[in-house]
Amino acid sequence: MPLQDVKVIIDIKKPSSLIGLGTPLILASKAGAQTYQEYFDLESVKADFIETTDTYKIAKQVFDQGDNRPYKIAIATYDLDALPTALNPVDTLEKYFYNDWYFVMLDTGVVADYKSISDVVEANAVKMAAHMVDDPADYITLKEENYDRTIVFYHYDLSELPHAALIGSVGSKPVGSVTWKFKTLKFVTPQDLSTSEVNEVHTNGSIAYVTKAGINQTSEGIVVSGEFIDVIHGKDWVKLNIEQQVQYLLSTSDKIPYTDAGIAQIEALVKTVLEIAGQNGIIATDESG
Repeated sequence: MPLQDVKVIIDIKKPSSLIGLGTPLILASKAGAQTYQEYFDLESVKADFIETTDTYKIAKQVFDQGDNRPYKIAIATYDLDALPTALNPVDTLEKYFYNDWYFVMLDTGVVADYKSISDVVEANAVKMAAHMVDDPADYITLKEENYDRTIVFYHYDLSELPHAALIGSVGSKPVGSVTWKFKTLKFVTPQDLSTSEVNEVHTNGSIAYVTKAGINQTSEGIVVSGEFIDVIHGKDWVKLNIEQQVQYLLSTSDKIPYTDAGIAQIEALVKTVLEIAGQNGIIATDESG
């Protein structure tokens, strides 16, 4: 999302879902200066990151989700050994925060690194972070922050990169058309968890992958705070689309007068965005339609 003059603040308890805004960003360790690059297939990723790197593996899991995969992914690099000053993932995230992506994943790290990433996302009040953990202590630690914009996937085998599979499978679907629960992911093994274990995962704001009624599926579709992912995604869709539409109007008009006619121009754009949001299931319809 580029620089803009228009800012929209939404304070709604329950909007419902979003369209587009599905591009993942991978924060990748690589020697050299910070870079930001978009990739449209796995072969182009392999040209810059060999197959043994965590970055390549995350990209592969995203692209391997089939027809639901995003059109593109983005990769931004950091270098912890850079001289004279190390460049960490947070530096890179902040530098490229308003580029065209929505879900951010770190190539490798521990819970402290995840918190640093999530803190940046939360502070900017837009976009989402996605992390994976295999230790209940880690999702409990993240739950203490009560993040609204962080997805935590709990799984025994982190090599399967379940968070990347989830983003690749669901993130690019038309937002109002989908929830994040009940979703079958490719190349992720369901866990054998008891009901109490699943409840503990959910209570701590995380998602697991289980088998229900013979179908492998995500156990929930929530962020750390317990809010639904599609609710947060939907709020952002409305906010960003209104901002972009109004910004375009202001930038391409000689003048928008402070008159009823000028107000009507902006009102028409806002109404159009809200009507589309209603059609896509982001905003509910009341008795009057």
